[in-house]
Amino acid sequence: MTDDPRAAGARPLWRGRAIALLGILLVAANLRTAVAALSPIFAEIRTEFAVSSIGVGLLGMLPPVCFALFGLIAPRFTRRLSLEAVVVIALAVMLAGHLVRASAGSFAVLAIGSAVTFAGMGVGNVLLPPLVKRYFPDRIGLVTSLYATVMSVSTLLPPLVAVPVADAAGWHVSVGMWALVTVLAILPWLRILISHRPAHPDSDVEVETAQPAMAGRVWRSPLAWAMAVLFAVSSLNAYAMFAWLPQILHDVAGVPPLDAGALLSVYAGMGIPAGLLVPLLASRMRNVALLIYVAVAFFVVGYLGLILVPATATWLWVALAGLGPLLFPLCLVLINMRTRTHAGSVALSGFTQGLGYTLGALGPLAVGVLHQLTASWTLALAVLTATALAAAVAGSIAARPHYLED
Repeated sequence: MTDDPRAAGARPLWRGRAIALLGILLVAANLRTAVAALSPIFAEIRTEFAVSSIGVGLLGMLPPVCFALFGLIAPRFTRRLSLEAVVVIALAVMLAGHLVRASAGSFAVLAIGSAVTFAGMGVGNVLLPPLVKRYFPDRIGLVTSLYATVMSVSTLLPPLVAVPVADAAGWHVSVGMWALVTVLAILPWLRILISHRPAHPDSDVEVETAQPAMAGRVWRSPLAWAMAVLFAVSSLNAYAMFAWLPQILHDVAGVPPLDAGALLSVYAGMGIPAGLLVPLLASRMRNVALLIYVAVAFFVVGYLGLILVPATATWLWVALAGLGPLLFPLCLVLINMRTRTHAGSVALSGFTQGLGYTLGALGPLAVGVLHQLTASWTLALAVLTATALAAAVAGSIAARPHYLED
């Protein structure tokens, strides 16, 4: 349906659905906070728990693993319960994870609490699009842009406040305070469940899974594999940086923890202009290869700056590296641009994101292992640069104007 409010059937954004809009935006505000809240205070955590670089890398790979795994099984939940009920359960799981993290007395408990939190987030990632479709079928584009922007903002805020709060009240409080945002997100959905009693999902919008025939086709499609590689490169680099960037900046450029947290926010903040501009540009370009090669150039120049002259214009290298993951919104747009049918879109989306997140999970662990082996960040950054170059090869396939069904 159209996003034009003058079109037939459209109605004011707030009328009769203000609580649903608030609920959607608050869910979006919870989907990245736990990922970005840890790495700025790893140094303080490691003074309490003896953790190797490999252990930190394992913790850093949990978000994409949980996003891939629980994104795949989320449709099973929605076949038995309404979307709203599953949202409340997912938020309750996130809340439990936040509380476990905040009270962790060992690194193992911190990891378990993180996995629980990320599991709830993985379900939430999948539920937002059908929730928008259910409540805002006349404003899908607008509401999607709103919640995507909220997700970007919620990614850059935790690194800004993590270190000051940890210094003032301890890292347990710094990690656990995001539970308050989760509590706020639960309230509007409880109100909707109690007052509106939504229909069973069989009679309404469902979280969709790919048809078996189409799901089999994507495994044999060079386009699908190219898309998965692009998504994996974006995911791998982003999660490696969320796990390690503050420590890298401290070691190679002498950046203090507070400033390193701020620079991680700069890195995360680059997702806002990318998310707003890339879909618009991609939809108007006949060949999106230029966007892919620009993303690769951002990665390469940013990493080379951190390798060769890390103490000079550090913010610039961080910002450029943060623009590299513009591949993420580009892949989301290409999923629809490279399919002719709804079934093809669902299949390509599941394959791209499932495989992409799974491969992306290797980033934080690989960086941790390389640092553990070399006691340096140079090789790790060089490997990340090489993954970006792999995106250029995959991009030459994904950029061609052809379709999955063909």
